[in-house]
Amino acid sequence: MTGWIVFAAFLLILAALILYAVVLYNGFIHLKNTIDKAWSNIDVLLKQRFDELPKLIKVCEGYMQHEQKTLEEVVKARSAINNAGSDQERMGAQNALTETLRSLFMVVERYPDLKADVAFRNLGARISDLEDQIADRRELYNESVTFYNIRLDQFPDLVIARLFHFTTRPLWQIDPAHRQDVQVVFAHH
Repeated sequence: MTGWIVFAAFLLILAALILYAVVLYNGFIHLKNTIDKAWSNIDVLLKQRFDELPKLIKVCEGYMQHEQKTLEEVVKARSAINNAGSDQERMGAQNALTETLRSLFMVVERYPDLKADVAFRNLGARISDLEDQIADRRELYNESVTFYNIRLDQFPDLVIARLFHFTTRPLWQIDPAHRQDVQVVFAHH
């Protein structure tokens, strides 16, 4: 009789452990899919920005004949996105494009006629709005990745994570150059 009680207790404990492992596994699957969804949401906005750039460059070309290098850098950065393979490479390519757009908008300051152009203002506003949305979505992506990566390192979650080969995901980090102080120079007239 006590043998059956011990055996039943053993089965109950085993069933509880299996159920707990299933819950942990499903939690990782949920987090992984949340990260993939967050990345996909960023991708939608990045594609929209990507599609707006040729229009912006076309408008700028008419005014900025002496700034061909700046426009070429934007085109080059846009092309690098197509060649990026891994998440890390894609993030780097997107950061490079953001940087070249920043440079382009700084150069535009020297062209009052371009700044006054309705098409340029509309495209600039559209791209600026997309940049704001991308920044918001990157924040959500990084929160999801951080939560997931923390779970990978916590016990007992790490047992399931290693057993089923869940691996850490990269955070979307800004280019170190964006952390540098901006040098402001006032021209004397």
